[in-house]
Amino acid sequence: MTTRLSIGNLGVRYRRDGQGVEALKHVDLDMEAGKCLAVIGESGSGKSTLALAIAGLLPAGTKFDGSIAWPGLGHAPLNGRDIGFVFQDPSASLNPVLPVGEQVAEVARTHLALTWREAFGLATDLLGRVRLPDPEAVARAYPHQLSGGQKQRVAIAAAIAARPSLLIADEATSALDTIVQAEIVALIGRLVTEDSMSLLFISHDIALAAQLADRIAVFRHGRLLEIGETGELLRSPAHSYTRSLIEASFGPAAEERG
Repeated sequence: MTTRLSIGNLGVRYRRDGQGVEALKHVDLDMEAGKCLAVIGESGSGKSTLALAIAGLLPAGTKFDGSIAWPGLGHAPLNGRDIGFVFQDPSASLNPVLPVGEQVAEVARTHLALTWREAFGLATDLLGRVRLPDPEAVARAYPHQLSGGQKQRVAIAAAIAARPSLLIADEATSALDTIVQAEIVALIGRLVTEDSMSLLFISHDIALAAQLADRIAVFRHGRLLEIGETGELLRSPAHSYTRSLIEASFGPAAEERG
């Protein structure tokens, strides 16, 4: 299996109130092409920092150590083109004064060298692919006219518009109700399979992540505690913290049930 992403001894330190705060410490991690890696941990564990580091979106002034390599890509990854990013809050990632179809089309036009007509046609097709009813009408709508679940579907359409190699979903379902969460997870899984993308799925919910992930990486206090194949990790977690996450989601007998 081809390695899509290779992270070596990654460290990230933020500056807060004049002091350095370590967000990630000595992280070694690989992702395979066409596979889903779920990154699990509580708030402040470093999961979102990992996603931002991979996407090159760390804030100015952040200290960065270690390496992030892209075997086989042949060039530095471009956000939007090689990396698609779905953020937690779709309201914050969509422009409130532009129709959503134009926002999806702009990604395609920028990275795929399409005409505006071609890009808008692709955007409408993508809105259909993410299972939005009447995609032509949705393309003309503004974000405030859509529900939270609909806006997240639009954000996913924008994230995959340029056919990226890696899709990062950073707590992309946490602001949604349980039923919509399940729908979005199923949608992401289908799109990743259809487009042969790799997926980095970040969540605090190990049960939700297990529906998608080939492997699960568990983070705490900026460190990678353990990583393993999903079924094996759920059955036989090596770390007590992982065991507590599993029990909180599945119950005490989760390991036996597998």
